[in-house]
Amino acid sequence: VFEKELKRKGKPALRSAGHSRRDSSAIVIHVRLTSSFNDGDYKVFSELWAKNIPPEIRDFDPVAQKLEFYLQIHFTIYPLKFPVGSHDKGELESRITHFKHYLETRGAALSQTTEFLPFYALPFVPNPTVHPSFQELFQDSWMPELREKLEKFLSVILKASNTPRLLTLYVSFLSIQQMQLHLTEAERKSAIHMRRFAKLQADHHSLIGVTAELVDSLEATVRGKMISPEYLQGVCMRLFSGHMRQSAAQSVDFTRPGTASSMLRASVAPEPKEVPLLPSLDYEKLKKDLVNGSDQLKALLLQALRWRLTRSLHGEQRDTVLQAFISNDLVLFTLQKTVLHLMKSKNEIVRQYMSRLINAFASLCGGRMYLSQMPSLLRFLLDCLKTEEKESVTRENVLGALQKLSLRSQQSAMIRDGLIGWLVKELHDSDCLSDYTLEYAISLLMNLCLRTQGKKKCAEEAKHVLKVLTELLGHENHEIRYYVNGALYSILSMPEIREEAKQMSMEEILRCYSKEENPELNRQIEFIIKQLNSADIPEHEPESDDEEDDDDDDEEDVMEADLDKEEVLQPQPKELSGESLLTTEYLGIMTNMVKMKRRSYPPSTRSIDEPLQRPVTPSSHKNTIISPAAEVQMCLYSFLSLSSTLGRKSIVLPSSQIMMKCKQDM
Repeated sequence: VFEKELKRKGKPALRSAGHSRRDSSAIVIHVRLTSSFNDGDYKVFSELWAKNIPPEIRDFDPVAQKLEFYLQIHFTIYPLKFPVGSHDKGELESRITHFKHYLETRGAALSQTTEFLPFYALPFVPNPTVHPSFQELFQDSWMPELREKLEKFLSVILKASNTPRLLTLYVSFLSIQQMQLHLTEAERKSAIHMRRFAKLQADHHSLIGVTAELVDSLEATVRGKMISPEYLQGVCMRLFSGHMRQSAAQSVDFTRPGTASSMLRASVAPEPKEVPLLPSLDYEKLKKDLVNGSDQLKALLLQALRWRLTRSLHGEQRDTVLQAFISNDLVLFTLQKTVLHLMKSKNEIVRQYMSRLINAFASLCGGRMYLSQMPSLLRFLLDCLKTEEKESVTRENVLGALQKLSLRSQQSAMIRDGLIGWLVKELHDSDCLSDYTLEYAISLLMNLCLRTQGKKKCAEEAKHVLKVLTELLGHENHEIRYYVNGALYSILSMPEIREEAKQMSMEEILRCYSKEENPELNRQIEFIIKQLNSADIPEHEPESDDEEDDDDDDEEDVMEADLDKEEVLQPQPKELSGESLLTTEYLGIMTNMVKMKRRSYPPSTRSIDEPLQRPVTPSSHKNTIISPAAEVQMCLYSFLSLSSTLGRKSIVLPSSQIMMKCKQDM
């Protein structure tokens, strides 16, 4: 069209040689890049690469990024392959320095990719030519194969670079517009969060100030000086937010003892409401229908029973449900008579819903104690794990139940039945696993590696186990790093595993991960490296040591949402399901009035000197963090209560008692 318009207006026509000139220019660039590749001239190659490969391809195209990584390796090891001419020791050191800089800048984007992970240790290996991890780089076929990939890439990219400049500018303009929109939205959200942060910071400072004044007042009280109601009222007014302050001043009499502390508690922690208990069930009829009912009824009952556990409120209501299930021997009765039938049913939904119910039981400490009473259950679950279809929901729930049962005495039995080997085999192809399977598999492996038997089992295939664990360090799912670190730290206490790890240059690989901006993970890696370089030989321990602390199960009761995910069972029209099915068809006599005696556990504490101390479950590892302002505000409860007591009774307490009271409430 442009040429026709030129002709119509009598303007000179375009010269047809333009295309040939562009083609010849691309050929020259192609030849120069290939030539500098063959000569190992990384300076010329880098200049041509940066000038002729479009930034959007260099920075965002995965093929270009991977090719560039291997090209950097090629130029780094070139003096080792061709040690003649000007490539002396100084040249090699210069190239290694250049490669290190690349790894810290452009190459950092691939640091989480398993394929490239070993090469991050290349600059730190004294003689890569004899190192087993880099043997492939020095084979005769490696350089020609890389050259072929380079030529194919250049033939496509240089031809694509003939795209009209106007179109390139237009596409870039659209990208910039999109980025500007994202930037504007990010700035808006940032401003909102900054305002919230500033308010939290101001509230925190205010609480600190009030706390300091109250401490001064308590010290004055010890010396015999009374606290006036007006002073206490002023402090309370400062504690309430702006929207409460005026109404509080008008309607609340702070001179009444206990008013201030009650209002403060109510502002952050409302009083718990009474939770009704769920109706009792006719468990004999339930168990009979689980044995003889249709597949649809069995699945509906298994779903309803699970929902009773997962949807009940944490506390007395859930405790009562669990105790009723246990006292009526619901699951183990089913196991003895029909679980083999249910789990091997031709109906996949029946198999899946039975495994979900067992997983729900295993999520509660009382449920784990109950399931542990049946030794054959473990072998049965292991058989299901190995025979079920890969990545099915049934297998996920069986794996989840096994992981939770590994918190108790079943660890030794799992190790004897070869579960470690199965887990290592599955984790070898971790990219094909769901997040649930991956997290529970690696956490189960870590729990088993804490046992002496587990460490010895890992030592039998030390090289394979270490290879799988080091590859998982670079997995995109960062939630598993805690468990990988824990497993490595544990098995490296074995001298034979440490020796195998040193041959793999594991310390260099671990150093690559210690550069991340995560102090906790960096600290764990330092402990793993310290364990790796340890010369300690573990004392001979009897096999029975694996049975110590069998009942040391202090995990919190956690019902993860995955237990009820992707419900595939849909009731037919007018068909009852869930709690309606249970209370309509299986309502029993009230037998749930006896409250379950809860076992008291100390809070979970891990030593700051080691990556881990005890078995854990993925969902319980994600702890809630309390803000400093909330901690201070909770401390004020006791100050206000104590000051009110001192003010109305004129009791003078010794300083030691005041400090003890403060420490308890802190």
